[in-house]
Amino acid sequence: MKQLWYAVSLLAGSLVYSSVAPAQQSASGALLQQMEQASQSLNYELAYINVSRIGIESLRYRHAVINGKVFAQLLQMDGPRREVIQRGNDISYFEPGLEPFSLPGNYIVDALPSVVYADFQRLAVSYDFIPVGRTRIADQLCEVVRIVARDGTRYSYIVWLDSEAKLPLRIDLLDRDGETLEQYRVISFAVDEGVRSLMQGLEKADLPPSLSVPSMEKVQLSWKPTWLPTGMQEVSQSRRNIPVINKPIESRMYSDGLFSFSVNLRPADKSSTTQLLRTGRRTVQIESRNNMEITVVGELPPATAKRIADSIDMGTGTQR
Repeated sequence: MKQLWYAVSLLAGSLVYSSVAPAQQSASGALLQQMEQASQSLNYELAYINVSRIGIESLRYRHAVINGKVFAQLLQMDGPRREVIQRGNDISYFEPGLEPFSLPGNYIVDALPSVVYADFQRLAVSYDFIPVGRTRIADQLCEVVRIVARDGTRYSYIVWLDSEAKLPLRIDLLDRDGETLEQYRVISFAVDEGVRSLMQGLEKADLPPSLSVPSMEKVQLSWKPTWLPTGMQEVSQSRRNIPVINKPIESRMYSDGLFSFSVNLRPADKSSTTQLLRTGRRTVQIESRNNMEITVVGELPPATAKRIADSIDMGTGTQR
């Protein structure tokens, strides 16, 4: 076990690299693109574990493409049966004690780590893709690639992908000190047409109806952060009323295609104090300024979340 963690620490190394040779960047980026394509086009089954500060989950994921449509199944292997099924752009959820329901989506969010579905051409603008070498995972030879933000303001990934199938067999999310926050690790997998046959029954399965998602009030907000990590772009603006606190909340959502966060403003009250909360990859930074409570929530290191909160230009309020 000590040898394993020693090897991981060597792979983690420093989070900031001054540069990566263009040829290495291009080759590693191509490998990551092949991983993304393989994950969405092959017929396969994975048995894997997710390890985080919260605990260990054991899961099985099946994926198949039938008549040009994606079918997938995620099953929790321990404890109460929890199942998620994808049929095309409909994602259906089955959990004990809850009425089954469906939501629109392109993939099962809780299945493979989100880095698998990233647009690596877009990420190449602000991230380095660093080849680490080869090793074995689940008795398969793997290529190992690190994904590191050039400005050092975000977490990083180490990805082990099967040399032949290009499927991800292990993915570690690291903080800025090189400590592992989350780990996805495949125990066994199969790539064959038998998985496609197993999934064909979902074509005519009776799945629950889709829930209607309430629309948010669209606004043009005058306040904004004056500093963002390189590559972060605004995804949306919204204003909504929260019944529990009976106050309006204004939000801006940002993403760089790999990590995302939101900045939220609401009128401050007596309970509004500066706070920092962190659970795994998610950080909540709360500050009060000019009678407003500023909350940054998302997949960011605490220092980055605080810098964003400190940079908020309050403007003059909401413009309809």
